[in-house]
Amino acid sequence: MTRPAVVAFGGGHGLAASLEALGRVTDRITAVVTVADDGGSSGRLRDEFDVLPPGDLRMALAALCDDTEWGHQWRDVLQHRFAGDGELAGHALGNLLIVSLWDLLGDTVGGLDLVGRLLNARGRVLPMAAVPLNIEASVMGADPTQPLEITTVRGQVEVATTRGRVLTVQLNPEAPPACDEAVSAIRAADWVILGPGSWFTSVMPHLLVPGVRDALLDTPAKRILTLNLVMHTSETAGLSAANHLEVLAAHAPDLHLDVVLADSDVVEDEPLLRRVAEGMGAELVLARVSDNAQQGHHDSLRLAAAYRDIIG
Repeated sequence: MTRPAVVAFGGGHGLAASLEALGRVTDRITAVVTVADDGGSSGRLRDEFDVLPPGDLRMALAALCDDTEWGHQWRDVLQHRFAGDGELAGHALGNLLIVSLWDLLGDTVGGLDLVGRLLNARGRVLPMAAVPLNIEASVMGADPTQPLEITTVRGQVEVATTRGRVLTVQLNPEAPPACDEAVSAIRAADWVILGPGSWFTSVMPHLLVPGVRDALLDTPAKRILTLNLVMHTSETAGLSAANHLEVLAAHAPDLHLDVVLADSDVVEDEPLLRRVAEGMGAELVLARVSDNAQQGHHDSLRLAAAYRDIIG
């Protein structure tokens, strides 16, 4: 029996968790990764070489590594970060490798595919857009002394760590070109999965790239939204699980969902969440997917089991 083709959206640790779980369900996985990171090693390489920030792409590749000694060894090499206080300090080796391949090949997707071959990756990793992006947010109370003032906060790091309440996000440039291979994968998928991940800086940006948004609206694939285990982060302070869905609907009012997956331990008002999910066309599925040993982290086996039960 042919395993389902799944496209997973996001960035950072949330997407990595989803990919590790999906690797236990299917080997037909495409990760579509946000490209707006402007901090750390990725930000430094982005500024110096005018390339896509490689960090979230690297993490997705590492999460899809082959479950063998070879795959794990190269995953660890990719994730190795230099210490010290020299010019290499803070850089992940995988970021340097990816940027080197882009420089040699002149081909963003080709470079990522080559790293995937090195890892014997159980899927493919693609950027959501063909150019680096900047995130801008309308934030209420970014200045604690002006709690009702609405200002614009710029940059992924600044939005993710703002002290105010994020109201909306947008991209600069406003209508960036989508990665063609990502659009093709979305249209050919059996399932697409949004989240988990930083809501305004990893999940919402995919809905703001016209080519990706249109493919998400048009694809015959069924759509899963995986909610986070931690509702109240710096960028989602005060937002309940139901509010997270309402934010999604506000940014993409035409988006239909089939399943909303949530951990029962973090749902404060199940009837309300169920009503909001049904309003977007979705069935609410509650399952224990958290890691008992690491608060706020998904358990790979539990999340895989939940995906398997949904996808079949």
